[in-house]
Amino acid sequence: MSLLEVQDLKVHFETDDGVVKAVDGASFSVDKGQTLGIVGESGSGKSVANMTILGLTRSPITSIEGRILLDGRDIIDAGADELHQVRGEDIAMIFQDPLTSLHPFFKIGRQLSEAILVHKDVSKQEATDRAAELLDLVGIPDARRRLGDYPHEFSGGMRQRVMIAMALINDPRVLIADEPTTALDVTIQAQILRLIQRLQEQLGMAVILITHDLGVVADVADYINVMYAGRIVEAGTLDEIFYDPQHPYTWGLLGSLARPDRPRTRRLSQIQGQPPSLLAPPQGCHFRPRCPHEFDKCKQTPGLDPRAGVPGHLDRCWLPPEKKRTLRVVQGDQIGLEAPAA
Repeated sequence: MSLLEVQDLKVHFETDDGVVKAVDGASFSVDKGQTLGIVGESGSGKSVANMTILGLTRSPITSIEGRILLDGRDIIDAGADELHQVRGEDIAMIFQDPLTSLHPFFKIGRQLSEAILVHKDVSKQEATDRAAELLDLVGIPDARRRLGDYPHEFSGGMRQRVMIAMALINDPRVLIADEPTTALDVTIQAQILRLIQRLQEQLGMAVILITHDLGVVADVADYINVMYAGRIVEAGTLDEIFYDPQHPYTWGLLGSLARPDRPRTRRLSQIQGQPPSLLAPPQGCHFRPRCPHEFDKCKQTPGLDPRAGVPGHLDRCWLPPEKKRTLRVVQGDQIGLEAPAA
């Protein structure tokens, strides 16, 4: 059994306009020392699914179904006390925007120390020492002095390092990183990803990395889930997703990536249209209105099924495997992968 396992998770929100099916039957798992990448456009449900693990989507207008197993214990209906223990101690989360996640009126040292004192029976001095140790661990120079600084005195990359320190301060077993490199320049993005990878190796954590960019997970993920309109449409190892993708949406994501190792002979391909409204998703395959390869059967809902001979590689598409091999090449403005070099 995996350290963390999500089974058939559904998260629906009641609104004045109807029911928003933000997550519609997602299943995934991650084990100690592994990195799971969850990739998809904004609104695909990747953040909602992972916030639900920590109980952060609970409200009178939310309907949640499925199972969330932590070491085999179902926490989907956990009470306030149990969730308090899970948050920070077992599972921690790095949120998208470090500036809004840190309180602007309190010094960094106080915010880090508070995260320890809430969960541990230690003195304020011990909490301060631990805070300085974590800032040093995430690569902030002169860590003890900087405990007295406010968030606005840190650069964007340094604030993100503070958020990583806060997430790790109680030695969680699972780290959820939600777009941890958003709004950072490319050099800082690489530093943050390498930092998370190094800390994972040192601490043995499981990591769930949420992003809209397949390029972000290219060097760090062991397994990748591709989400679209509340559903996982493809799941596989890093090599399977990058070198043998099976779903047209995955082809589109890969075809839109710039390849520095290849000459630019034409414009990058793009996925036509817009993601559907989750108030009224399309009948059958949710990607059908944007897919240039759709046919009549696509009006039926496809299952997330394994490929023949590759049980761990799943995709949600009615196209037969032999046809996918000929279609997943960019032809004109069709989505897909670049043709292999001759």
